[in-house]
Amino acid sequence: MTTIVTGSSGLLGSALIKSLRADGTRVVRLVRRVPQSADESFWNPGKGLVDPAALEGAEAVVHLAGAGIGDRRWTEEHKREVLRSRVEGTRTLVTALTRLSSPPAVLLSGSAIGYYGDTGDREVDESAPSGEGFLAEVVRAWEAETEPAAAAGIRTATLRTGLVLSGEGGMLRRILPIFKLGLGAPLGSGRQYWSWISVDDWVHAVRHLMGERAVAGPVNLTAPEPVTNAAFTSALARAVHRPAMPLPVPAPVLRAALGGFAQEGVLTGQRVLPRRLLDSGYAFRHIHLNEALSAVL
Repeated sequence: MTTIVTGSSGLLGSALIKSLRADGTRVVRLVRRVPQSADESFWNPGKGLVDPAALEGAEAVVHLAGAGIGDRRWTEEHKREVLRSRVEGTRTLVTALTRLSSPPAVLLSGSAIGYYGDTGDREVDESAPSGEGFLAEVVRAWEAETEPAAAAGIRTATLRTGLVLSGEGGMLRRILPIFKLGLGAPLGSGRQYWSWISVDDWVHAVRHLMGERAVAGPVNLTAPEPVTNAAFTSALARAVHRPAMPLPVPAPVLRAALGGFAQEGVLTGQRVLPRRLLDSGYAFRHIHLNEALSAVL
């Protein structure tokens, strides 16, 4: 079996490729530099360039490429790049896939729970409508670019991913030093829900979806038990055996430091349930936050 992966150097792409190769799957990585091995192929999503020969005959494609959302302050330029990288990359890949003589059986395309906007205390699953805000706008445009693949008969699922917990990178790796110093604190009100998933469950869920022929459309990749930011803060502090600060970080401080990302990515939240994943028979390895943090740390 051959699987094509974009965004292969990121946290999720790296973890997925390691798992696939451990089981003997051939993985071809689409890279935006000169290929350095036979398992790499050049593409330039901004210019619509991809080698169809590298895609021909692959059984599955996992598309994860896109500019980082929370790793830089949200300037207008960065927001344009976040949107452009997802729209152009998905369009380039999907256009190439629909022109193949032997297209893949499945396309799993990255997405995000930002689609739902701020849900407050309300639980939402894949049947919920899109919310408001920049992230919701990005996800709508991002997912829309996959529609030609589905129309061409390629089973297509969009991976609406929540906060991925990993000791190897991502948000958790960035905030760990603060918590290890005993300086971790709730953000803003602390009442906003964070929907999370362990990196191990994310990888196994994606592999599960590769083989679940009845599943298409949006799929929430989050654990079944989202928690408030305050609860997350307490759990992480316990996991590193340090106290949490009693006073929260004020919202104005976060807005000054992070710009627009503070409002949509930190101070508001989504209480998301993985309804379609559970209905498809996926068994989570880490349902509770405490056990997930123990596993990744």
